[in-house]
Amino acid sequence: MTDTVDTAKAGLGTFERWLSLWVALAIGAGLVLGNIFPGLFAFLAALEIAKVNLPVAILIWAMVYPMMVGVDFGSLKNVGEKPKGLVVTLVVNWLIKPFTMAALGVLFFEVVFADLIPPDDAQAYLAGVILLGAAPCTAMVFVWSHLTRGDPNYTLVQVSVNDVVMIFAFAPIVAFLLGVTDIAVPWDTLILSVGLYVVLPLLAGYVTRRNLVAKGGEPAVDRFKTRVQPYSIFGLLTTVVLLFGFQGEVILDRPLVIALIAVPLLIQSYGIFFVAYIAARLWRIPFNVAAPCALIGTSNFFELAVAVAISLFGLNSGAALATVVGVLVEVPVMLSLVAFANRTRHWFPS
Repeated sequence: MTDTVDTAKAGLGTFERWLSLWVALAIGAGLVLGNIFPGLFAFLAALEIAKVNLPVAILIWAMVYPMMVGVDFGSLKNVGEKPKGLVVTLVVNWLIKPFTMAALGVLFFEVVFADLIPPDDAQAYLAGVILLGAAPCTAMVFVWSHLTRGDPNYTLVQVSVNDVVMIFAFAPIVAFLLGVTDIAVPWDTLILSVGLYVVLPLLAGYVTRRNLVAKGGEPAVDRFKTRVQPYSIFGLLTTVVLLFGFQGEVILDRPLVIALIAVPLLIQSYGIFFVAYIAARLWRIPFNVAAPCALIGTSNFFELAVAVAISLFGLNSGAALATVVGVLVEVPVMLSLVAFANRTRHWFPS
């Protein structure tokens, strides 16, 4: 297992290889700076148009745009070549995960932890975890796939199909689940957020990719992605600093709340992984497809969830805090599942 992980890590850059460390440092920096310079973070929080926070929007675009350039719509024609992995991905991501996340949120925030969380706060945290559950991972999937020696072309197919589905499914699923849990749904803001953080970056990535391929083929795309990757990493870490800076006082004053929010997120992450992983094993899907398809469902497109939570409920809302806790939980959970997948590679056909 060690050799497998080391070999996979050798293909990653320094930041990807030590991602959990950088995220931890960014979280610490955000908490410290948010408490030392509350006025600065209040000023940044006030920079918004139509309920969209401009600094966060710019940073999320910096994260998402390079990823969208890698989405090859031409790969969609290959979806029928190995349908099993794609079926598992789509069923888990869109027919299971959003609903189990909502159910776990209701169970823990409104029943198990009812004596520890005020009802209004419980509704806000529930909204945040619903947003996380309805947003399957896109960007970090390529890192997790690489660490398990996943088939990069098939991973690209899965991501491309997921992004297309997300355009049409994210808003209706979120609205339905928020409605079921009696949370008001501002449709105009929800649709604006999907357009701003999914549709427009996807269109921009498509146009950029088409121009690059016309000039230099796939090598030109790879060179471009290499050049802009530092901006994506900068966007990720700076977003984490900002988010934890905005929520720093709450997090330090109420550490128990962070632990309570983390409980259903942890159960969801490990549970969804094993649902997809066991289904892939029973269906005898090759490991280089099975591992990425399980990891895609486990990980979240937290950039989108955070942005929509801020747009819908505000920077200092419980919903935004819940999505930020999702960032805190995700990296160590995903690294532990990558290690588990590599240890159990022999369960699958090669």
